[in-house]
Amino acid sequence: MLGTLTLLLLCQLFGELAARLLHLPVPGPVLGMLLLFAGLLLRGGVPAAIQDTAGGLLRHLSLLFVPAGVGVMVHVTRLETEALPIIVAVFGSTLFGIAVTAKLMAFLLSRTDPRLEEEPAAKEPVAGDRR
Repeated sequence: MLGTLTLLLLCQLFGELAARLLHLPVPGPVLGMLLLFAGLLLRGGVPAAIQDTAGGLLRHLSLLFVPAGVGVMVHVTRLETEALPIIVAVFGSTLFGIAVTAKLMAFLLSRTDPRLEEEPAAKEPVAGDRR
């Protein structure tokens, strides 16, 4: 387990180094995950040791949220005084995100789904066509 945990942390470290040295707008841990993913693709699968270690980390993932919870409790008075702007910002950005997603989806569907395109003009009846 120690070796696989070291491997996971090394992937994160190399991702962080790449992000900082190349001034990329992507977080280092994301690049680290991509490096790990590429390595696992080259290997042809996920070794049992990595699977066990990753499973152990995921089982205890809730512990990683403790610092965020403490931060909320430390700044609870500030959150109370600025509750209205925070609520407006959260709901406003959510509604804006939903609206943009809906418009984009409608646009993309209209380009790919023939059922959503305009109906063709009525055709002239062909001779011998009985309706």
